[in-house]
Amino acid sequence: MARKILLTALSVLALAVLCCSAVAADGARLKLATTTSLQDTGLLDLVKEKFDEKYNVSLDVVSGGTGIAIQYGERGDVDALLVHDKERELKFIKDGHGLERRCIAYNYFYIIGPKDDPAGIKDMNASQAFAVIMEKGKANANKVKFVSRGDNSGTHSREKQLWKKAGLNYSQVNSSGPWYIDAGQGMGATLNLANEKQGYTLTDMSTFMAYQGNLTLVPLIEGGSDLLNVYVAIAVNPAKHPGVNCTLANQFIDFLVSNEGQDLIAGYGKEKFGRALFSPARGNCTLIGCSDGECAAPTAASCAAA
Repeated sequence: MARKILLTALSVLALAVLCCSAVAADGARLKLATTTSLQDTGLLDLVKEKFDEKYNVSLDVVSGGTGIAIQYGERGDVDALLVHDKERELKFIKDGHGLERRCIAYNYFYIIGPKDDPAGIKDMNASQAFAVIMEKGKANANKVKFVSRGDNSGTHSREKQLWKKAGLNYSQVNSSGPWYIDAGQGMGATLNLANEKQGYTLTDMSTFMAYQGNLTLVPLIEGGSDLLNVYVAIAVNPAKHPGVNCTLANQFIDFLVSNEGQDLIAGYGKEKFGRALFSPARGNCTLIGCSDGECAAPTAASCAAA
């Protein structure tokens, strides 16, 4: 009986080794950490399909928001990042974890809320709207609520920036009463919670459009430099993290900024939503605050020199 169990275990182990060998022989693997919006909207699935098909590479994706993606990069657990928080991106590179910032796409954040807009924020700028939401929420939390992602994501970072621009201290905002609800979850779950509570929230437009059919909340403020949302790819630096596949990461990033990759981004969502969920960085670098080098193809970053 024991021998039979041992033989079975060895057979399972041999099968696992054969499977792993087949994967390794069939193509390389690229480990990517990404913000949730690129994954939840389905864009990354399309990019993955085309990249895998063209280069015979298996793309392993970890989706958990910009904060989590950067943590993976800082540990050298992934080969590349797709994120949207310029301040933390620049710090990641300055600290030696990443090679260079490559702008791939952009859209805008929305401030959404109930159709009847109980705080009366429509047509205000983003920071004014935040200040008013807090004022009305503190006065009547049953009527005016704000739901925050509260997860250290790129969207959460932008929310903090808007509170600061409104002249408010985030730590005080976060503890100022029941009008402010900390979801501590991804964008999709936060949208559902905001809808349930009939509260306001900050969302990237792409995830909102993907979930819009299940929501009664509507965009009340959109557009403008305060709500510009730029997506960036960064290869993890092999000099800091010797185990990463820098060459493959650069190949993937070059695909994203190539005409083929930018065309995929430019067209994604048109058929299903009647408009693209993202705009390509190509031709828009100055508009979105990226340098020519940050939009250039191919990459100027050398893995050998890193």
